[in-house]
Amino acid sequence: MISLLFFMPKNLNTLICRFYAIFANTKNYFMSRLKSFIANPFVQHLFLAGGVITLFVAAVLLSLSVYTNHGDHSEVPDIRGLNDKQCEGIVVRRGFRYVVSDSVHVVGAAPGAIIDQYPLPGAKVKKNRSIHVTVNAYTVEKVQIPNLVDYSLRNARVMLESFGLKVGKLIYAPSEFVNLVLGQHYEGKPIEAGVAVPKGAVIDLIIGHGLGDVRVNVPNLVSLDLESARQVCQAASLNLGAIICDETVITQADSLAAFVIKQQPDSFAGSQLQQGSTIDVWLSKRAPQTTSSKDEEVF
Repeated sequence: MISLLFFMPKNLNTLICRFYAIFANTKNYFMSRLKSFIANPFVQHLFLAGGVITLFVAAVLLSLSVYTNHGDHSEVPDIRGLNDKQCEGIVVRRGFRYVVSDSVHVVGAAPGAIIDQYPLPGAKVKKNRSIHVTVNAYTVEKVQIPNLVDYSLRNARVMLESFGLKVGKLIYAPSEFVNLVLGQHYEGKPIEAGVAVPKGAVIDLIIGHGLGDVRVNVPNLVSLDLESARQVCQAASLNLGAIICDETVITQADSLAAFVIKQQPDSFAGSQLQQGSTIDVWLSKRAPQTTSSKDEEVF
């Protein structure tokens, strides 16, 4: 350094010497301040506390990593469609547990079968975790059939779907009204509104498609109960119209025990109606008259 300064101009040499002196003084100043700062008991305690906290946090993170098996993941098996006993062995073998969190009714699924699961199959989760499953109910949920008679086909579809039921076969029959529900069947037999059936059951509907060209004889419904009268009308491709009850028929049970005491149009020799026409009937629990309309005309 001295040899270099010897060959430099006098003014430049002086300037560098001054700069070097300032740098040395500044360095000595900061070193002395640093030593004084470190020698301060408060600063020493502060660094000591920071070191202890750092060691504590590192120990906690290491403990959590060991406790939670950090990085140790397994693939969730697909247990959908299995029952409790079948999935238990698979789940335990993979190091998991399973919890039934919900049950639903799915048409066509076996009772107790697993419908859904969470986490989904193939997900990577830690061992000893719980798999939440939704199973198909063991008992079939039942719903009451709504009254669909005299509703349009479109409205009947909406009503059945809202009750969790399905529309089955559409059986068309002659009627004064087109696309009007004339009756409802379940498993091939007529069924009344309010009867409980399994949710998802298929309901067949009898739908009107207008009057037919063929004329049929008017059947005699007097002295028949309401269901028998309906069956006789259906056999003749006719429909029951208005059902008028007298003071003896109050409840649903009364209507089942009542008899037809009058009908309109009457049944007499030669009386005919177009297929799909309606017959109005009057019901009573009193004994119906035994004298037919034909006999009254003779006398």
